[in-house]
Amino acid sequence: MAITLESPADRAARLEKEPWQHDGASTPGIGGTIASVREIWAQRRLLRLLTGRELKSRYKDSAGGFLWSLAKPLTQLFIYYIVIGQFLGAARGIENFAIYIFAGLTVYTLFSEIVGAGTGSIIANSGLVKKVYLPREIFPLAAVGSALFNFVVQFVILIIAALVLGTLSFGPQLMFGLGALVLILVWGTAIALLLGALNVYLRDIQYLVEVVLLLLMWASPILYSWQQAAAVLPGWLLEIYVNSPITLAVLGFQEAFWSEASHGVPLPHLALRMLIAGAVGIIALLGAQRVFSRLQGDFAQEL
Repeated sequence: MAITLESPADRAARLEKEPWQHDGASTPGIGGTIASVREIWAQRRLLRLLTGRELKSRYKDSAGGFLWSLAKPLTQLFIYYIVIGQFLGAARGIENFAIYIFAGLTVYTLFSEIVGAGTGSIIANSGLVKKVYLPREIFPLAAVGSALFNFVVQFVILIIAALVLGTLSFGPQLMFGLGALVLILVWGTAIALLLGALNVYLRDIQYLVEVVLLLLMWASPILYSWQQAAAVLPGWLLEIYVNSPITLAVLGFQEAFWSEASHGVPLPHLALRMLIAGAVGIIALLGAQRVFSRLQGDFAQEL
């Protein structure tokens, strides 16, 4: 049987007739999201390896290892407690001020690490992106896994401190802590996917994110109470402030692990607000994944 070899000219002519397909974006709508989830699940072992690599590279050749994940939040806690709490007198209006701060810092640090690392994750793994095809969502998700590990370390410290100081009671209020964690994971992952994709095309985004994350920390009721913000903000801006997913997550964590006796006036309808923010966050996550899927086809060329 004779074998006919295709000439380069014939191959080029045949390929010109084929419809153009974007890498990773062939299926639109919810079907594309489901297909992406299946791809990620099929590569779950690689996701674990990338998460482990992220953690090891962060503390490579350091004697303290993962204990360094506590250095920054504990230093922040000490500075804020002394400067804001004692020197400026904030602690006089908030009981158990150290737990109040650390509860907010713990959940906000998780959000900050997810968004910060997720934004630069595609560029940081440009070598893999250019050489082999795999679902690129894995890289921001590896940043989420790494941030979760650091969160667990800080969370354990929070639980121990809350037990020692007597601010932790076991009851239904702990569900606010779970809700806060879900809020941060949903919104953090959505923003990390969106900014991770956009950062490939506009590298200034990763530097802008650092500034915005700093502003968001001060715009959250971590070092002050939401009532203090309510006293100075106009009505429309206060509604935006108290319905921010970050504000709701911080308040939820404080509700769960801070002393009930020192709450004063809780935010009205906190549980309902968190549920609505979570539902909107899921829609935002789906939208961010579709934008990521549309943009990832040209990642290799841009990198």
